Amino acid sequence: MAVSGQVNTDSLSLVSAISKDQLQLGKLQNQLEQKTNNKQDASEKAQNTASKNSTAADKLSEQPNNKKLAKKAKKEARAAKKDSKSARIESGNLDQLNKDIHELEKRISNNQVKLDKYIKNGTTKRTASDSLRTQL
Repeated sequence: MAVSGQVNTDSLSLVSAISKDQLQLGKLQNQLEQKTNNKQDASEKAQNTASKNSTAADKLSEQPNNKKLAKKAKKEARAAKKDSKSARIESGNLDQLNKDIHELEKRISNNQVKLDKYIKNGTTKRTASDSLRTQL
């Protein structure tokens, strides 16, 4: 009887953990599309500002004493640096989200296997105890 109670408690805690993890997984999967779009937008913006920076640097190299071009090139370089950092951050955020999703899926799968074992063993033990009761 104590074994059956322990199995029931363990299986309930597994069901609770699986349910909690599935809810969390759903939340993370809902963020996936937005994070992917953020990464793509940041990457495109970084490429555009890098191109503008390159153009400004080329113009400055043609007229190295032009202060107006130097100021513009410096401004474009600063923007390119900022946007490339933003793109790296967004890429890291997406990578972390994918990692978290993978880990949750793995944990849910492992807990499901454990739960299946409890259900299988619990059914077998109940059947054995039921047959003992009928014999007495």
